[in-house]
Amino acid sequence: MCSKYHALNQIIASILVNSIYAMINYPVVLINTLLAPLSLLIIVTFASHGTLLPIAAEGAIIMNVISSGTSLQGDLSHLKNDMKVQEMIVSSPTGAGIYVTGMAISELVYSIPTLSVLVILNIIFVKVTYLAGLYICMDVGVVFIFSTSLGFLLSTFSSDIVESWAFSGILSPLLATIPPVYYPISYIPYPYRYLAYLSPTTYAAEIAQSAAGLVYISYVNLILAWGILISVTFFVLFIAITRSRWVDV
Repeated sequence: MCSKYHALNQIIASILVNSIYAMINYPVVLINTLLAPLSLLIIVTFASHGTLLPIAAEGAIIMNVISSGTSLQGDLSHLKNDMKVQEMIVSSPTGAGIYVTGMAISELVYSIPTLSVLVILNIIFVKVTYLAGLYICMDVGVVFIFSTSLGFLLSTFSSDIVESWAFSGILSPLLATIPPVYYPISYIPYPYRYLAYLSPTTYAAEIAQSAAGLVYISYVNLILAWGILISVTFFVLFIAITRSRWVDV
């Protein structure tokens, strides 16, 4: 019972320190988290004369979840390298799992204002059934697990917060901007379309677009998309658990 309370307290502490504190004391950072997905949504909508608004609205949620997960590596790197908090966590009964879980949830809490705006936009412009909405939530949940696992893995190899910012700058376009997240993959010519499938977010976007009835994907390709997305997610999670350097040696 005590261990359960200890784990819960650690998770709550992570949320308070890593998200609530910043949201209350530095509310301007919330504008930054909203601008990235919303700006691309506006640009794609204007460029397509509104025809891609529903797809872009779904893509904005995927991008926000990707950004939240990969941002974990910056926060963990700061706590590990600058504040030396991670060393204290290692020597405590908390353990890596509880610590990272709390930090991951804190990133999600930090994104609640942005996610709320994006969900409202999706409710207005993307007409889906409750079952399809649940299906899309499962898709987004897998993406979040993938991005947080990747963020944690990179944070353990990062020696400075500046290096973490560089990782974020690379991951954002590779996972959320260049892949067909804000638009259907049919817009990419065939010689280059295969490159888009190197990103797991391409499969996540196709699953969400299919669930909303915005694009047609065959049943076989849909199963394949789920299989690849889940396989990549568990592979990154496995590598993060087994190969991450929890402490510097």
